[in-house]
Amino acid sequence: MRLLRSSFPTVRSLFCIARTSKPQCRTLSGVTMRLVQFYHREDVGKSIRVGVEQGAGLDVVDLKAFDPSAPCTMKELLELGDKGLERAQRALDSGQCVVKRSDIKLLAPVLAPEKVVCVGMNYRDHCLEQNAPIPKEPIVFSKFPSAITGPYDDILLPSESQEVDWEVELAFVIGRKGKHIKEEDALSHVAGFTVANDVSARDWQMKRNGKQWLLGKTFDTFCPLGPALVTTDAVTDPHKLGVRCLVNGDTVQDSSTEQMIFGIEQLVAWVSRFMTLAPGDVFLSGTPPGVGVFRSPPVFLKKGDVVECQIDQLGSIINRVV
Repeated sequence: MRLLRSSFPTVRSLFCIARTSKPQCRTLSGVTMRLVQFYHREDVGKSIRVGVEQGAGLDVVDLKAFDPSAPCTMKELLELGDKGLERAQRALDSGQCVVKRSDIKLLAPVLAPEKVVCVGMNYRDHCLEQNAPIPKEPIVFSKFPSAITGPYDDILLPSESQEVDWEVELAFVIGRKGKHIKEEDALSHVAGFTVANDVSARDWQMKRNGKQWLLGKTFDTFCPLGPALVTTDAVTDPHKLGVRCLVNGDTVQDSSTEQMIFGIEQLVAWVSRFMTLAPGDVFLSGTPPGVGVFRSPPVFLKKGDVVECQIDQLGSIINRVV
């Protein structure tokens, strides 16, 4: 059963501005692009490049090849603000310096962010499947940036855990520095959106480490991210995106960002009350129902499993468990 937002007026009353399908303030400079980070296959591990996809899953314009003065990483590009995105747009419009998809290895769109901010229990049905109350304010935790891995890289099963689980999530990346950001200004601080899997070791999250979530969430490779950073204006409505997770081809999660308790603007406004947000900061906005730990009996990932996380308009990430 899916519950309507109107069923929870107390949650909505905490925030002065409701989510709308057409926010007044969108991205940094109004550009519509799919930005990626990659290695040339003959140069894997040596030189990170930033590129712009010519379309979802298509060939990529190498920004550094087009403009030798361009930044080498997404974080550096975002730190340039509007000017950085405008440079990327010029490279895309040129049609020059195109590299074939088969000649590159995609990386996570952001590496080594200052912060990875995560939100727990942000879908109503996810609360219901674990018999938990609906939060009255965002539940915020973190992953260490070292957990980030690429959109098609392997997930490493740690020997320390026997209960590793999946969580498809809409992620967004900060593009403009800010503190005490107002909800109506929040999307102007968001560079774009991407797909994340908040891989979780449930034994460490729920039973060990004093039931603090951090260790269970931050093993190496526990944050697959990608395939691209889709700029905010390239997404029709981030509040109405289909969100799905498949394990070995079977759908295990299938929902919509409409079911989120706290929307993107609310999360930015809330978290920026406590800390300054910086370009490149990654937010994971919560997972819908269907995770393995709350199934009967519980189901956990094992070696050889393939996890695919999909979000409408953004694409999919596919990670094998090893």
